[in-house]
Amino acid sequence: MNQKFYKHPNAIVESESIGKDTRIWAFSHILEGAKIGEGCNICDHTFVENDVIIGNNVTVKSGVYIWDGVELGDQVFIGPNVTFTNDISPRSKQYPTEFLKTIVSKGASIGANSTVIAGNKIGEYSMIGAGSVVTKDIPPNTLWYGNPSTFKGYICNCGNKLNQENYCKECNKFYDFL
Repeated sequence: MNQKFYKHPNAIVESESIGKDTRIWAFSHILEGAKIGEGCNICDHTFVENDVIIGNNVTVKSGVYIWDGVELGDQVFIGPNVTFTNDISPRSKQYPTEFLKTIVSKGASIGANSTVIAGNKIGEYSMIGAGSVVTKDIPPNTLWYGNPSTFKGYICNCGNKLNQENYCKECNKFYDFL
């Protein structure tokens, strides 16, 4: 097994596809088929199923379970207790032939206690506010929150909300959205 990553003594890591400088903390369980990139931080009390891909420099905070069919792009932030679903009509002991794909694109952030319904795509550098329920695709560089989550504005790659001219005061950058 590749030991270029850190595994807490109380973590269970069955996968051999863990990138360099990734840190996996206590009471986490990573199944055999999971693929985790370099420089990730997988916090305490997490679970990662087999058909999961996690990119580079991803942060997964405590209490997150990532089910089959979920893909996290590079530099994604997943807040504490975020819930992913992978079956829109679940029944006990009845499994779909294929789980719906949920894609969280590069640089996106999902706030604490949010729920992401299966089959949706969260666009690059978008931000989902804490406690939100994502029921549809989220475009890049947008801010959404609520239940169900609704569009609240545009957001810079750095994470700041853009003003009415789509300008970020922190980065001194303009965005040209259609």
